[in-house]
Amino acid sequence: MSQLAFTALRLGFIVLLWVFVYLVIRVLKRDMADIPIGRPGRALPSAPRAQRGQGQLAPQAPPAPPRRNDARRLIITEGPLAGSTVPLSPSSIIIGRSPSSTLVLDDSYASSRHARVFPKDGSWWLEDLGSTNGTMLGGRSVHGAVELPIGVPVKIGQTTLELRP
Repeated sequence: MSQLAFTALRLGFIVLLWVFVYLVIRVLKRDMADIPIGRPGRALPSAPRAQRGQGQLAPQAPPAPPRRNDARRLIITEGPLAGSTVPLSPSSIIIGRSPSSTLVLDDSYASSRHARVFPKDGSWWLEDLGSTNGTMLGGRSVHGAVELPIGVPVKIGQTTLELRP
């Protein structure tokens, strides 16, 4: 093999190696953006990642009339945690891969902070937190916060869960 061909192969290998390093760093940066970082004793912003740093807020639907929702638990119906139950409380439930989530999913299709379920105006709401693979409610993709009816399946990666009384 000539000296020129050998040098060209070495340079090509170095370029491919740097492209690989760049792609790894880009994926790590995207995944780390979902993890809240802050100083102890200091509150973190509560706005979703998509709204942070923007000059205007996303348009919101007009407030729905208060309804009584008698849901008491969140049940996982399909997936690795099938049969598990999460009791509902006045605070929101964060669902994702992050160990700091309320409901931790060991699923490569779930983001670190994938979605949250929270009470609002006497009913329960589901919000996608800018996840990579999305959240499905009754077979439809969720964008932003939507009201979560009792018994309608929510699919996050390979896990399906439902709100139950």
